[in-house]
Amino acid sequence: SGGLVAHAESQSDKETLDQGEPKKKRVVVLGTGWAGTSFLKDLDISSYDVQVVSPRNYFAFTPLLPSVTCGTVEARSIVEPVRNIIKKKNGQILFWEAECLKIDAEKRQVCCLSNVGDNLAGRNDFCLHYDYLVIAVGAQVNTFNTPGVLEYCHFLKELEDARKIRRTVIDCFEKAVLPGLNEEERRTNLHFVIVGGGPTGIEFAAELHDFIHEDLVNLYPGVKDLVKITVIQSGDHILNMFDERISSFAEQKFQRDGIEVLTGCRVVSVSDKLVHMKLKSTAEDMSISHGMVVWSTGVGTRPVVKDFMEHIGQGSRRVLATDEWLQVKGCENEDISTIFKAADKDNSGTLTVDELREVIEDILIQYPQMDLYLKSNHLFDVTDLFRDSDGNEREEVDIEGFKLALAHVDSQMKSLPATAQVAAQQGTYLSRCFNHMERCKSNPEGPLRFRGSERHAFRPFRYKHFGQFAPLGGEQAAAELPGDWVSLGRSTQWLWYSVYASKQVSWRTRILVVSDWTRRKVFGRDSSRI
Repeated sequence: SGGLVAHAESQSDKETLDQGEPKKKRVVVLGTGWAGTSFLKDLDISSYDVQVVSPRNYFAFTPLLPSVTCGTVEARSIVEPVRNIIKKKNGQILFWEAECLKIDAEKRQVCCLSNVGDNLAGRNDFCLHYDYLVIAVGAQVNTFNTPGVLEYCHFLKELEDARKIRRTVIDCFEKAVLPGLNEEERRTNLHFVIVGGGPTGIEFAAELHDFIHEDLVNLYPGVKDLVKITVIQSGDHILNMFDERISSFAEQKFQRDGIEVLTGCRVVSVSDKLVHMKLKSTAEDMSISHGMVVWSTGVGTRPVVKDFMEHIGQGSRRVLATDEWLQVKGCENEDISTIFKAADKDNSGTLTVDELREVIEDILIQYPQMDLYLKSNHLFDVTDLFRDSDGNEREEVDIEGFKLALAHVDSQMKSLPATAQVAAQQGTYLSRCFNHMERCKSNPEGPLRFRGSERHAFRPFRYKHFGQFAPLGGEQAAAELPGDWVSLGRSTQWLWYSVYASKQVSWRTRILVVSDWTRRKVFGRDSSRI
């Protein structure tokens, strides 16, 4: 549920008004998800002309989408109108409800198309010029080009997806109780399949199980023994990005709840009645019938970003590459050779330990992944990276050895996940850079530029992980907390309640969400098909 944050800066000269006063630089923001909203909330707009483009005129608290699918939380309880968020005391932010179709980096403009009804007067297409562009459009569902997924599967990425799933669940039960159906047809209609054993798929499976066994079986008692939930996971375990204790706890709980977990299975196609799979261990083909399929296997790059990547020489990459300052790569990046040359004071072609120590502080600041790698591998000094194959210290290292060491660090460090937590921190970081841009130009706070003798204006972005939750139904949850702490059970569920309530973007949504949780406790979930 997260999204990509990147910014591109134009190299145009300062424009001036007729009075000779500097004209405000225009900042165009694409997207109103976690990254875009965090950026706009903290941005000081007194120095900028800010314009926002998004096909949605609201911000949705996406971690609660699985709760919306089953009526635990109502859809309007987790959304906040964008115009409420962007109201500022020191200026105005303009918002356009439209979708960006093309980013033209050469002309420094974005081409957009309004998604408002065509029956209204006026044109729907327009273009906006920018001085700074903040790309925060997020990602889209990744189908891996699996046949039948787009036609027959539900997704859980947007608010409309959650509402559609809620209606389909009720439809499956209403169809199953119609007269004239045999038992096999009823079982097929009540077989709910979730493809993907990550946090979203597992939380939806848990929510669906609670919805069925706490509410629907009382309303449809004749088919309560025919309901089945199946989770299909291509890996060996569900929640494999969590600590193995959490993965094991989740699998055991699902087994007790009667939720079938099929691991080591890759879905090869989906039809209107069947899900076709291949077992990884035996290469055997198998199929299962379904009433509804929810596809939750990860995210991919949106077409507008993919097209932008093609035009800036990143067409071979899967995601848009940015540097440590979240600026699109290709604008002003320093390669390993530049770093090596700056550190090699005597131009000998090799780096001594002393030469390396002189620049290591700036290297660690500029490339946080190296610092994280040293800590995670319990290495006390960066020179430990440059030992020979036998583990002995080397007095000198040439550029090839330097490149191999840094390449090894990059290969071992994973990229940041596309989560709400990452996107929100990126948006906050970027707003701080914009707020302090003028001050940092004259008084830079970042590490040394290896190309030249100046310093970077800002310190690079560094992600701080605050933990992650996995609600497992039945008022139980699992959590992976900072410091390698793992929490399991009912107390963790209450921690989940408190954290998610506190993270709402307004007091209005905070009160609505808590009210929905209370209503569900007292009255149960609403099964109306609205």
